[in-house]
Amino acid sequence: MAKWLKKEPVAIPSDFSLKLHPLVTQILLARGLGSEKQLQQFITPDYQQDCLDPFLFREMAKVVARVKQARDLKEKVVIFGDYDADGITSSAILKETFEELGIDATVYIPDKRTEGYGLNLLAVDLFKVSGVKLIITVDCGITSIAEVAKAKENGIDVIITDHHHVPAKTPTALAIINPHQKDCGYPFEDLAGVGVAFKVVQAIFQSLMPEKIGQTKWMLDLVSIGTIADCVPLIGENRLFVKYGLVVLSKTRRTGLLELFTVGRITIDESAIPDTKKVSFYVAPRINAAGRINHANLAYNLIIEKDVILARDFALELEASNTERQKITAEVVGEIRILAETDYLDRKLIFAIGEHFPIGVVGLVAGKIAQQYNKPTAVFQRGPEESKGSFRSIPQINIIEAIGQCSQFLLKFGGHSQAAGVSLRNDQLENFQKALEEIIEKQLVGVKLEAEITIDGQAQPAEISVELIEDLEKLKPFGIGSEEPILLIEKLIIQEKRFLGNEKKHVKFFLSSAENELRANESIKIFEAISFGGGEKFAAFNEGDKIDVVCNLQKDNWNGNSKIQLNVVDMRLS
Repeated sequence: MAKWLKKEPVAIPSDFSLKLHPLVTQILLARGLGSEKQLQQFITPDYQQDCLDPFLFREMAKVVARVKQARDLKEKVVIFGDYDADGITSSAILKETFEELGIDATVYIPDKRTEGYGLNLLAVDLFKVSGVKLIITVDCGITSIAEVAKAKENGIDVIITDHHHVPAKTPTALAIINPHQKDCGYPFEDLAGVGVAFKVVQAIFQSLMPEKIGQTKWMLDLVSIGTIADCVPLIGENRLFVKYGLVVLSKTRRTGLLELFTVGRITIDESAIPDTKKVSFYVAPRINAAGRINHANLAYNLIIEKDVILARDFALELEASNTERQKITAEVVGEIRILAETDYLDRKLIFAIGEHFPIGVVGLVAGKIAQQYNKPTAVFQRGPEESKGSFRSIPQINIIEAIGQCSQFLLKFGGHSQAAGVSLRNDQLENFQKALEEIIEKQLVGVKLEAEITIDGQAQPAEISVELIEDLEKLKPFGIGSEEPILLIEKLIIQEKRFLGNEKKHVKFFLSSAENELRANESIKIFEAISFGGGEKFAAFNEGDKIDVVCNLQKDNWNGNSKIQLNVVDMRLS
């Protein structure tokens, strides 16, 4: 059973004139927006005013100067990307920018299975033979010390654009653009890799093609996809990119994306602005599937393809990869669940190793296990001599800092507070696991590992209206750091319960306000409440039970009519 954490209601200042439902105003105040101006800016951000100057990055002028040199000398340039949606979209927008400049740029995305993450020495040798003079990394590079040194020996300049954890020692690159770098000058740290790449794009257009600066807005469809896919906080500039990017996505004319939507039966068009869930559940997994199952070039080629027939072929192949990814993931998750409930039942870190675990899905599997068991989780593919693994964590543990304390056992590592990847020799696996487990056990002493639900506010049945929901929708886009508000509604009566789906996976309740809880001049209200996937979880609740519900409020639009729907997060007896 999850622990409910109720936020204390915040008093609304008497001088507030913002026309917003009081409950919504309280939610925003409780989330740290202290002034009416901040609330207004959050609800209606202005792209022109709120977009930060890319030259706040201390080394951005050096980047633009080197790109100009590449253009003027007609040098060969490589954009070195990553194999996930963040890296693929980063590569695509930088490639488009260089095409506008007339630069001969090639996108190189490594094979996850044979090359691993980030720059590698064999690729650097290949670039030397090909006459490359400049490498620009996107969504990687901050830990590539030996590779950058090798490039310099070969007469190749390297510019690193990345957003991952900055280690104590960094590569001696020509320039590093990373908002986490000390003294980088940029005030917003939470950009995704595609966000960092987009700041480089903005700087290049601003300096070298100012007459075309308006074109950069049309790249926001890809910026929004990469930002959502990488699960960075949707605050600050990320919120700006996603809010405007989803509008651009609804109007996108990218042939590859349109074919992806058609083949995947994803409804994204000008009839409605898509939400972040649609991108994170349907679009991003398909783009990620390419690198997980085959090669990320498939997704990259789809995104940049302009020919409808070729794009359809790419989309069909990508759809097949996604189906295979789902099957493989389910099999590995099922296997590790057994470990989690036996060998790791009383331990704080789940650490699974298998020769047969495909490297393409270890991160995905680790995320599912960590979420289900509320424990930091590592899943490794064991190779003949070396093993590679992915970590997913819980809010109480900064996994990249914990891994950093055990770096003596590793060949390579990198990532964020909640997700990381490592590689190490097999003879160090046991030492690494033991050291990391000790660190995590120590940090979690006295901490009960249980799921927590943060409740943003409490609503009375009489307050729940279409108008309230419309004001809640002004807080979109929702995501990490700006979650969809969860409300508590107490003392509702279950009038009817219906199971939905062939296997009764889902359940719908018809709930009424309790008659003895009504205030003066209030009448009984009936609400439809649904829990997708909650058929088993809520099977014990029956008609006549008085319950407290935590839920999201949404409008259910059907045949031109709107009705209120409670999307159940959790419930318990009153």
